[in-house]
Parts: sequence; structure tokens; C-alpha cells
Amino acid sequence: MTGTVYKSTGSWYTVKSESGDFIECRMKGKFRMKGIKSTNPIAVGDVVDYELEESSDTVTGTIHNIHERKNYIVRKSVNLSHQMHIIASNIDCVFLLVTINNPPTTFNFIDRFLVTAEAYGIETVLIFNKIDTFDEATLDEQLYMQYVYEQVGYKCLRISSTEGKGVEELKGMMIGKVTMFSGHSGVGKSTLVNAMEPSLHLKTKMISTASKQGQHTTTFAEMFDLSFGARIIDTPGIKGFGIVDMEKEEVSGYFPEFFKLKDQCKFNNCLHKDEPHCAIKAALERDEIAWSRYNSYLKILEGEDEHYRTDIYNDDRAASDETRK
Repeated sequence: MTGTVYKSTGSWYTVKSESGDFIECRMKGKFRMKGIKSTNPIAVGDVVDYELEESSDTVTGTIHNIHERKNYIVRKSVNLSHQMHIIASNIDCVFLLVTINNPPTTFNFIDRFLVTAEAYGIETVLIFNKIDTFDEATLDEQLYMQYVYEQVGYKCLRISSTEGKGVEELKGMMIGKVTMFSGHSGVGKSTLVNAMEPSLHLKTKMISTASKQGQHTTTFAEMFDLSFGARIIDTPGIKGFGIVDMEKEEVSGYFPEFFKLKDQCKFNNCLHKDEPHCAIKAALERDEIAWSRYNSYLKILEGEDEHYRTDIYNDDRAASDETRK
């Protein structure tokens, strides 16, 4: 029998069959012996083959095959540095929720996420959430950040889940697709899903006033069928986003504005750091490429992990100014 994984708790997987039934399944032990460098060989969104097992109390299943994925999005495992954690698979579009200071989302975090999505061929849309809470200074920061990414070519939406602003436009972009919401804890993923589909009643929590960080409400990734013809994968909040399985020479190819220029560099293997006649550095000096993006590129290149940082726009800008000196 074949179905799609709708929920993963680490040991049990909720699989929706082709007939629409939900079956609780376990994974055959041999999957753990295949050398998959992942903390979760089976992810939400996977299409799997399973066999039913009937007991006296209930019907469960055993997953014995994973179909080839068209894509997936990963991050470095928090506890196992040499392994990756597959967040979700077979995604048509991912929506990265960004908040300015409630909690803060950094340029570095956004860029790491975008690079990973580019590497696995997943369209990404940035959602600037909680616009109803902005004062003038926060609005300026948000509009600057939006300008940076729209110049690169990324779609951006401004949304207020609580006031319903932008929600209908977002729903229109999701129809007929498998989409994923991601971002830090507290950026409003579950609140936004509830605004689109109130019957789901996903749990939400307030931001911690002490740390200004979100509190985890979504514990496991889970897919939901929505009434307007879309499917959404709600994921746990991400604090840090480590890049995995990426060679230094290929990183610039996942920055679209770098990729357009890299063939103009003097050297084919240019890393855009110290090499002469570098088209990317020349574009930086002409302010045709954002310094925040270049700083993120350098941090990825140097293997610096995005450790649970809370700095935002001003710190990124300060780092940009320092780099330019």
C-alpha cells in the first residue's frame, strides 16, 4: 500500500493512504542501516509504501520503502554535527516567516535558509508577519529588508495574521500546492495557519518577555489538508540554521545575484574574497549587491554556524560597514 507521511514524531509516522485513511506506522529497522546521514530517514511529505499489521486493538502499519523525493529541505542537526535533519520533503513552495523584533529574524538566518532552498530547488517566498505591531522605526527596518530581497528576485508578502491583512493573497498562492511554513519560534506560523483555517485550532503561545524569543508550540512537523485546496506543512520553530553538504566553490551559485555575475570573474574558481578582478566585489563597491548578503556568504564560506543569535538589522548593518572599511 502507498501513502503520504503527514506527521512524524520520531518513532511513529501518520500516513494518509490513497483512499484517504490515516494509519499510524512504524519504520522497518533496516532503514537505519542504509547509511543515511540523517536524524530522520522518513520525513513529512514523503511518499512511502507500507504494510498493514492488525492487532486485537487497532490497525497499524510498517513502512518498508520510501519513494524518490523530488526535493527536500534540510538543516544541520543541532545535536549531531555531522548529520542533517530533513525538515520536510516534496514541497512546491516554502514560506519563510520573518519578524523584525518580535522575535528578531537576522539577515544571516534568512540567507542560510534561502541558500539551502536554492540548493534543493525549492521556491521560497518571504512573509513579513505582524505588520500591525510596527512602529515607524520597525517599519523602516522591515521595508529595507524587503527591498534587499525583492532586488534579488524573491517574492515578499506583508501580513498581519491577527487583522487578516494579506491572508487572502497568501491563500491564492497556495492553492493546488504542498507548501511549508518555517521560521523562528514565535514568528506566528501556527497563528497564520489558524487565520487561514480556523477549524484547525493549532496551539499558539505568547513571546517570552524575558528573552524576546518564541516558545515552541509545534513539537513535530505535520501536514494539514486545507479547505481551499492546499496542503500546508507546519514545522517546529528553528533557532539556528546550519548549512550541510555544500562545497565552498558551489555556495555562490545559490546566491542568485552572485550567480549572474560569477562568469565575469577573472578566475573560474573565484571565491569572491581576495581574488583580483572579481565581478561580485566590483558589484559590491557599486552597491549593486547588498552587503548583508555578502556578509552571509562569507560566514557560510568560512563554516561559521548560525548559533541562536538574536541580533537584527542594526548589527547586520554594523557588520556590513565594518566589512566595507
